[in-house]
Amino acid sequence: MSIPLRQQLKVGLYVLKQKLLGVERYPLVLMLEPLFRCNLACAGCGKIDYPEEVLNRRLSVEDCLAAVDECGAPIVSIPGGEPLLHKEMPQIVEQIVRRKKFVYLCTNALLLKKRIDDYSPSPYLTFSVHLDGDRERHDQMVCQDGVFERAVEAIELALSKGFRVTINCTLFHGEAPERVAKFFDFVTDLGVEAITVSPGFSYERAPRQDLFLQRDATRQLHRAILRLGKGRGWRFNHSSLYLDYLAGNQSYQCTPWGNPTRNVFGWQRPCYLLVGEGYAPTFKALMEETDWERYGFGANPKCTQCMAHCGYEPTAVNDALAHPLKALKVSLLGPRTYGPMVADDPPPVRLADKRKVGLPESSRG
Repeated sequence: MSIPLRQQLKVGLYVLKQKLLGVERYPLVLMLEPLFRCNLACAGCGKIDYPEEVLNRRLSVEDCLAAVDECGAPIVSIPGGEPLLHKEMPQIVEQIVRRKKFVYLCTNALLLKKRIDDYSPSPYLTFSVHLDGDRERHDQMVCQDGVFERAVEAIELALSKGFRVTINCTLFHGEAPERVAKFFDFVTDLGVEAITVSPGFSYERAPRQDLFLQRDATRQLHRAILRLGKGRGWRFNHSSLYLDYLAGNQSYQCTPWGNPTRNVFGWQRPCYLLVGEGYAPTFKALMEETDWERYGFGANPKCTQCMAHCGYEPTAVNDALAHPLKALKVSLLGPRTYGPMVADDPPPVRLADKRKVGLPESSRG
């Protein structure tokens, strides 16, 4: 793990405060999507498959800051679309940083060299550059030649100017562990702060549905990659227990409210990955009126293959607080990469089902 101590402490204190206050559901990361427009058309993304009227929409500076304040999460991730297309993005980022929130500005980096002087280095700002592998693999996934080289040049420029830079790597079907390991070596040597890694989610609007990993394949792939990574000095922007989960050693249920999403339609239910589940007008309505029991592994077919960090990282963080010695052991030794994998937990018994069989509402399934 390679998350700066300042950030670890602030997030840890925030989570501890929620626990002491008895808050059952609280956000860890706000997913702020100010636009869906993008300057790429990636094979595994369905965000740009909207009519022009939707692609032309933007959240204003006021909309974005209201979402940040209403949500209260200590981290704000700004994906898209491509956020650097938003003309007011520098003002949005500046105001969020002033609030001492940790901003991860997610970008394909095609515009980063041109726009970099619009931003100032800060411990609260990170450029999270989207790279899905080496030159050939990344350009294949984004369906355009030359993108990898332009992204790497932008990363080098950002690092030279003192910015925090991480890599956001999504893994798809057909990945070779050895090739991914070499790519992780490359970005580590490049000097990025850390790597965010996650299996691709099968967006219903994505033009290529054959790209997405199934649950067992996800575990096998990540275990093989992490096995190759022993002693290679890779730095991940994850909790140790989330990596352990990807390697098949932890049995978790999704925490969808951990990464609430505000986009041009409103507050998306239940997370930014699922479409067609509706929107809430406010963050309060999202948290209080969403039927959270309808989502997660075993509860919703759309969630069956998902192991994405947006849902499972918050679960891992909660587990680390509940079992700090376990988290410390995995942090020091790394995830186990041999032996049997754990079975997936069934979803908790729904409240309505408890009532049917006469179980106390406070009991757990």
